[in-house]
Amino acid sequence: MHRPAQRLTRILVCAATATVIVGAAGCSSDSEGGDAKEGGPSASASSSAAPSASSAPPAVEKAKFSRLPNACEALPKKVREDLVPNAKSGKAGSSNEADSRGTCSWSSLDNNGVDGSQFRWLTVSLLRLDSDQSRGSGEELAREYLTKQVTDAKATAGAKKLTATPLSGAGDEAQTIAYDLKKKEGTFKQQTVVARVENVVVTVDYNGAGLAGDATPGADALTKAAQRAAKEVVSAVVAANDTAADAAEEDPKDDKGTKDAKDDKGDAGEGAGMSMSPSKS
Repeated sequence: MHRPAQRLTRILVCAATATVIVGAAGCSSDSEGGDAKEGGPSASASSSAAPSASSAPPAVEKAKFSRLPNACEALPKKVREDLVPNAKSGKAGSSNEADSRGTCSWSSLDNNGVDGSQFRWLTVSLLRLDSDQSRGSGEELAREYLTKQVTDAKATAGAKKLTATPLSGAGDEAQTIAYDLKKKEGTFKQQTVVARVENVVVTVDYNGAGLAGDATPGADALTKAAQRAAKEVVSAVVAANDTAADAAEEDPKDDKGTKDAKDDKGDAGEGAGMSMSPSKS
């Protein structure tokens, strides 16, 4: 009489237990889904693992100028003759990087015998700086180099009556440093003009002296001559890069030329199946 009741009791207990287990499983599933939807721990970990695009450093701007003129040809012949009369061919500095740096110098001695001599010396230096991701843009590096050149010129040992003045019309910025320098041969009037155009720095060193009793040249005249030379060299830098840009645009191997050639080849292929013998006259 008691066995059916006991069996029924066991069935009801098992059914209740199964219901509790299923409910617990359902709650666990809902909890995990809710965390994912609401940005829970799983979503947060996934988000933090992804790299941030804003953390990458910005790309440095490409340098504008990619080439330099020949330093010995950067000055027109007339200017060279005015600054260093009767000078021989310029002496080029040695460099394996013609598109990055170059120098050339000229000197002359106008010997007037017992009346003394006039000495002139001129040097043109060019430096082009490329952009560097770790150091900065070419223009920034050129600006820093100009400052260094001006500082070095001002620090010349033994310089007397030193003046430093800005110069307009010679690239983006320029400075003229002038001073007297006494040597055993006489008093030399030194002029240094440092100019920057984009990522290129031009340095013109020019000095003159009256030797063997000849009069010392005027500082103003030498300064104007040096500034004239600097402006000419800056123009030569710009022209060299304009010429390079024009040549690139006119290159027959450019994209348009290549496309036209492919189109012509395609047209020829389409007519290859037709028999077209040349007409005989």
